[in-house]
Amino acid sequence: MYERKIPEDLECGINVAMKVLSGKWKPCIIDGINQGIRRPSELHALIDAAAPRVINMQLRELEEFGILYKKVYPGLPLKVEYYLTEIGEGTLPVIQALDQWGNKNREHILKVVAQVQD
Repeated sequence: MYERKIPEDLECGINVAMKVLSGKWKPCIIDGINQGIRRPSELHALIDAAAPRVINMQLRELEEFGILYKKVYPGLPLKVEYYLTEIGEGTLPVIQALDQWGNKNREHILKVVAQVQD
């Protein structure tokens, strides 16, 4: 089992938020669920750049942190839907702020990325 050499500092609110929201697709997953996308297959279609395995792993992590809850419907095939918890809904202003910042600064960032790739 992996043991961290440097202990995590979870006394800092930013570190706590990053612990929960870090992961390339977690903010997109939360935003998608907030928009009404419930099923893993729908999330895979929404975020087609990510491997389904990665989406599933990040869904599991968000569920472990209490950001999402999973509702499993009986029957075959098995039907699973995800919903935001109250704590998960509390992340929405952060996710929306990230979206607004990204939209506002897109052109600048695209120029920087293009320069780095040259």
